Amino acid sequence: MDYKAPTIRVFLVDDHPVVLQGLKALVMEQLDMTVVGEAVDGVGLVDRVMAASADVVVLDVAMPRIGGAEAAAALKRACPGTKIIALSAFEERSQVERMLAAGASGYVGKVSAVVELVRAIRCVARGEAYLGPSAARALLAALRPEVAPLSEREEGVLRRIAGGLGPKEIAVAFGVSVRTVETYRARAMEKMSLSSRADVVLFAIERGWMSKGES
Repeated sequence: MDYKAPTIRVFLVDDHPVVLQGLKALVMEQLDMTVVGEAVDGVGLVDRVMAASADVVVLDVAMPRIGGAEAAAALKRACPGTKIIALSAFEERSQVERMLAAGASGYVGKVSAVVELVRAIRCVARGEAYLGPSAARALLAALRPEVAPLSEREEGVLRRIAGGLGPKEIAVAFGVSVRTVETYRARAMEKMSLSSRADVVLFAIERGWMSKGES
């Protein structure tokens, strides 16, 4: 007898019919998943999810009448074993934190749902957590320590280091001493947690400086 993977029972909630049908088509393409219910808002959602014996609920964050966080909290109280994946067009830190606090085990952006949602469903069904890349970046950004902004001169020194200039050349460009350039460089690198010229170059690329050139 051929082995058949357990079917993950998925309940979909989204107030946009086109999105809802797109999600349904995506899930139904998977051999290990099936859609056991659909809803356009959170009204009566707990009873419907329980009746469908859903394993995973894909829950739109922004819904009329009952919002995603409120619906997620109600689901977790009534169906603690059911996993919830928040689905949203926006992935701000506060929204991600609110949905996770309400009981969601996953958070996926609608923009990347075609790529990420199936993976997220499988992860949470196994008892794991799943954060889409944008949601993860939003949370990680909140963990970074606050740093003082670069001064105009500090930024100018880093830009020129990234562009390949040495301390003497930068000193001439700014009309200051080499020692002053080294002071600006040290302060800027400490602020931005940079430890080498390679770090400075990567930092410049991330900021878009390298494509703009230097005068």
